[in-house]
Amino acid sequence: MKKSILLISLLAALILAGCGDFLDRPQKTAMDDSNYWTNEANVRLFVNGGYPNYFNGYDVSWGTAYVPYRGANFNDDMTSSGKQTSFLAAVPADNWYRSESATTIYWLYQSGASPWNFGWVRKWNTLMLRLETMKENGYLTDEQFNHWNGVTRLFRGMEYSRLVQSFGDVPYYDAPVSDTEMDEQYKDRDPRTLVMDKVYDDFVYAIANIRANDGTNYINKYIAAALASRYMLFEGTWYKYHPGSGTNELAKKFLTLAVTAGDLVINSGKYSFDTDFRSLFGSDSKPGNEILLFREYSAELSTRHCIASYSNLAESQGPAANLALAKAFICNDGKPWQNSTVEGADNFDLKNMGVTRDPRFEATFWEAPLASSATLLYVCKFIDREGVRYSFDNVSESRPAKYGSNTNTNGFPVIRLAEVVLNWIEAKQELALSYGGSAVTQADLDKSINAIRNRPLDDYALAKGVTKTAPLLLGALPDDPARTSSAEANTLAGIVSDPLLWEIRRERRMEFVFENNRILDIRRWGKMELMNGDTNPDLLLGTWCDFNTTQSGNDINFDYLIAGKQIDQGDGKALKVVKPDGTVVAYTGTNKADMVGFYVPQGIQNRDPFTVRNYLQPVCTDVINMYKDKGYTITQNPGW
Repeated sequence: MKKSILLISLLAALILAGCGDFLDRPQKTAMDDSNYWTNEANVRLFVNGGYPNYFNGYDVSWGTAYVPYRGANFNDDMTSSGKQTSFLAAVPADNWYRSESATTIYWLYQSGASPWNFGWVRKWNTLMLRLETMKENGYLTDEQFNHWNGVTRLFRGMEYSRLVQSFGDVPYYDAPVSDTEMDEQYKDRDPRTLVMDKVYDDFVYAIANIRANDGTNYINKYIAAALASRYMLFEGTWYKYHPGSGTNELAKKFLTLAVTAGDLVINSGKYSFDTDFRSLFGSDSKPGNEILLFREYSAELSTRHCIASYSNLAESQGPAANLALAKAFICNDGKPWQNSTVEGADNFDLKNMGVTRDPRFEATFWEAPLASSATLLYVCKFIDREGVRYSFDNVSESRPAKYGSNTNTNGFPVIRLAEVVLNWIEAKQELALSYGGSAVTQADLDKSINAIRNRPLDDYALAKGVTKTAPLLLGALPDDPARTSSAEANTLAGIVSDPLLWEIRRERRMEFVFENNRILDIRRWGKMELMNGDTNPDLLLGTWCDFNTTQSGNDINFDYLIAGKQIDQGDGKALKVVKPDGTVVAYTGTNKADMVGFYVPQGIQNRDPFTVRNYLQPVCTDVINMYKDKGYTITQNPGW
C-alpha cells in the first residue's frame, strides 16, 4: 500500500511539473470569455440574465424584491397596525450589495429604485466591448450588432436611471474599469445631469436600433420606448419639483423624449385596452393586447411565486390599504366623492363603493371588511376571480396550489399600455405648463385616460352592477375640494394647482396601486409630506365598518377583533372607530351599537418625522470607508 501511494505521488508530481503549457490551453468543451463570443445565440443567453433583474414581475418562490404589494408597501397608500415604518434616520452601514440578483433590502422600499451597486453597469459596458469584437471578427452582421448594442445600452440606461433615482449623483462609467485604475474605481460622484444626459443618448440609440420584433416577451423597439418614457418622465419632473437639481433645458429635453417615445408606442397600432383590469394581473398566460412585456410562470418549470397568496382573502395583509387611498378613487361619473352626483357617493360601505366608484376599485379590493387586513380593507388585485372563492366556509374543495403558499402561477404585466399613455399625457401637460409645449387636447385625453376608462368589464363586475367611469372632459374638469381648499392645497397638493395635472396624478394612483409606482411618483413630485399622518389623517385610518351587521362572504369576526386587550382598558389598545365628524369611539364591551365608522388600526401611530434629505438615499458608511481606506473621498448627499 505504501509503495502504491508513493508511486501515485511521484506520477502526480511528474504530471504537474510538465503540464504548465497544457493547463494554459483553452478548454474545448467549456465556454469562457475567449470562446463564448462567437454567435448571436450566446449574446441572447448573456442578455437574458438581465430580465429577472429589470422585469422582476412577481419574483419567484418567497422573493419580494420589487414585487407588487409585498415589495411596494412603503408609500401613502398603505398603513400597518402599530407605528408606521419610518424613513431612514441615520446613514446606514450598508445599503449596497455585491450580488447581481435582485434582492430584498429594507431601504429599497423607501426609494423604489436601486441599491448602490455598479456590477450591472460593468456587465453592460463589458458586453458593449464584446459586441464590437464580434462585429470586427464577422460573428455579427451590422443589423445584429445594432440590435444587441441597443439592448445593452437600454439596460445600461435603466441601471443608471435607477441608481440616480436613489442617490442623485453617482460615478458614471461608459467602459469597464481595470483593477489597476484606482482613480477611476474610486472617483467621486458625477452630477446627475451629466449621468442622465448620457442615459438620454442610450435611450435614443436603443429606440432607433432595437428590432421591432425579436420574439414574444423579448425586448423590442416599443418596449424600449415604453421604458424610456418611464425614466425620462421621472427625471424631467424631478428637475421641476426639486429646484436646483437640474436645468430647465434638460427637463424639457427629457420630457420631450417621454412624449415622442409614447407616440411611437401609441401610434404603432399594436396595443389596445381590450382586457378587463383584474385579468391583467390574475391570468396564467398573457391576456389581450394591452401588455407589452409579460412575465410568465409555470408549475411544470418550477417557476412559481407567492404574491397571489397575499390576495386570497385568508392570508394576512399588513401593511394594508388605507382610507386615504380609498377616498382617492373617483366615482363613476368622473368626479370626486365630495361633489359627485352619483347616488350614495358619500357612502363608504365597501359594497356600495364597488358600484359607485371607478371599476378599478371593485377589481382591486374585496367587497367587505376583513379581519385578515390590518385596515380591514383587503386587496385582491393580484389573483383571479376564481382564487378568492376558496376562503368561504361554503366551499368544500381545498384551495388549489396556484392560489396558496409559494406555488402561484399567474403572470405579471411588467410593461403595459396604461403606463405608456399616462407617462405620455403627464409629460405633455408638464411641457405645456412649464416648458412651452403645446396644450393638451381632448383627443390626447381620449387616447390616454379615457381609453383606459373604456376598458371592458368582466362578467363578474357587470353582474354586480359595476359601470365604466365617464370620460375626462377638458372643458369640464372636476373641481376637487382636496385641490382647491387652501389648507389641503398647501399641505397635500403643494404647487399642483392645475386641475388637469391633478386628475392625471389621480389616474396614476388608481391605475398603478401597489405596483411599485407610488413611492417613485411622490418622490419625483416632491410630495413626501403625503406620508405624514399628522397632515394626512386618513393615512392612519382603515375602511368603513359596522360591527352590528353581517357581511356577505367572509364576515367580520367581531368577537375576534374585540378579544383581550382590544376592550378599552385605558392602555390605548382598544378597538376604535372614527365617525365622519372626527369623533373617536373606543369599544368598552357594552357599546357595540355605536361601533360604526372608519376603522382605527390596532395601536396606530404616525411614523417618525422626516425631512427633505429623505428624498435621496445616503451613501453608506461602508462605501465611504472603502474610499477612505484607498485614500479617496466620496461626497455625501445633502443633510446626511
